[in-house]
Amino acid sequence: MTDPELDVRLEGGALWLTLNRPEVFNALSPQMAVDIARLAEEAVARDEVRVVVLTGTGAAFSTGADISGADAHENFDVRALDAANRIIRAIVALDKPVVAAVNGVAAGVGCSAALAADIVVAAESASFLLAFARIGLMPDGGASATVAASIGRARAMRMGLLAEPLTAQEAYDAGLVTHVVPDADFATAVDKVVGRLAAGPPLAFAATKRAINAATLHQLEDALERERAGQSLLLRTADVAEGMRAFGERRRPVFTGE
Repeated sequence: MTDPELDVRLEGGALWLTLNRPEVFNALSPQMAVDIARLAEEAVARDEVRVVVLTGTGAAFSTGADISGADAHENFDVRALDAANRIIRAIVALDKPVVAAVNGVAAGVGCSAALAADIVVAAESASFLLAFARIGLMPDGGASATVAASIGRARAMRMGLLAEPLTAQEAYDAGLVTHVVPDADFATAVDKVVGRLAAGPPLAFAATKRAINAATLHQLEDALERERAGQSLLLRTADVAEGMRAFGERRRPVFTGE
């Protein structure tokens, strides 16, 4: 069974995975994360799937892990990180193109997942934010590798340390995404890209993806392990507890370095 908040459909060779929790800006529940990874992994053996599309409903693509609720700090642990990393590994390892159709804000591991995709089509109103530092955490989901590989060390540091959002146009100009289109044209543009990939040469696409990822993301596995080690330590700190409380209370956190 698939989480009912993840809409799954196969259409014209495209497997669409649509996050459908608009009331919480498509924050990833644990089951959603597991299902996205599983479906991407299973797509390897499905000849009828030529391309995988990840998108969201409502105002957001995804704001990342669900840390809402008063007990978020007690319930959020390294298992959530492992589930997110499984998504990233599945997207990168899949021998078929993966399209992130970013309809709105992509933050936290939602941003990481979008940027792990092979093609990123962003609506003009979308934005990209590595928000981890705002709650005392470090970027994860492979972002320390994928972002730096796309836009360089300086901009990756800015996104990671200052947690500043990039507009879709800024992300495109920096080389972080492949397409940016007016909101009114977004659905049509996504369908056009997806249609071209679904009708394209699958063997050539697989070889191209392997070659480019080998040249640019050869440190991804090491990055995932470094992020896991760092995040595991940070999750036990008072700063993260404070950051999550502040997030729930909609106030600015007071970090003490403890």
